[in-house]
Amino acid sequence: MLSVFSLGMSVEAVRSVFLSRLRIVSRYRGWFVFDMIFPTVIAAIPILLGRAIGGEDAAANFLRSTGTANYVAYMVIGANIFMIVSNSLWIFGFWLRNEMQTGTLESLYLTPASKIVLLAGVAFYAAFRSLIAFCVAFTSGCVIFGVNPFQGDVILAVVFLMVGLIPIYGISFLYGAVIIRLKEANSLINLAQWVVSLAMGIYFPVTVFPRVLQYLCMLFPPTWVNQDIRASLLGLSYFFQEWYFDLAVLWAFCVVAPLLGYYVFLVTEKKTKRNEGVGQF
Repeated sequence: MLSVFSLGMSVEAVRSVFLSRLRIVSRYRGWFVFDMIFPTVIAAIPILLGRAIGGEDAAANFLRSTGTANYVAYMVIGANIFMIVSNSLWIFGFWLRNEMQTGTLESLYLTPASKIVLLAGVAFYAAFRSLIAFCVAFTSGCVIFGVNPFQGDVILAVVFLMVGLIPIYGISFLYGAVIIRLKEANSLINLAQWVVSLAMGIYFPVTVFPRVLQYLCMLFPPTWVNQDIRASLLGLSYFFQEWYFDLAVLWAFCVVAPLLGYYVFLVTEKKTKRNEGVGQF
């Protein structure tokens, strides 16, 4: 009876954290607007450059390099996946940093809820916010640039997206550990954004990298999410040729990334508390 009650308390704690973050962001509606505009803007830069510089052969040249002539949809998909990954860093990172600066992080740890419950609540909120922004931004981007948003295997693309969210937010635990250790969020996120954009290939396939860099990029779950959604919608090849092999890799990341991320987070936090404390900034 105690275990059932404890499980119910954990679910309620996740729900409370989720709703509290929603209430806070509802006071700053501009954040939602930015989330919906940002992917279209970063996709527009290479699209407009391609149209201006590439000329009539732009689509044919892109086809030879990537396997699809639909470079507009290629960029729109990459930009929106990048927004999800970027949000996972921004939302989780700034929540953690703000709690440290206001001195409330250690107070949260004194509550009956476990750390994983608190972190899960923030992760669910970030995923919910990112998915809403993704749906709106992807649809509006397709409308603006004249792309059919329902081409290809949409259901399979949704499956890849939903499964891929788990390792993406597992990575955010690793990032949280870095923030606790270095007590910095802004510059780290700015740096991480550009590293992420290169590693996952927003504007290009990661196969253009040297072999060693390709292998490193394939250790990064968003690279798989990005490529597999493009393959589902645009008919590109999967990393392992068949979609179910790629999906199996993502499921493996679903186990490894959260466990590794949470373990590193706990170890870093324990070392920090032993020294200056997580409430110090």
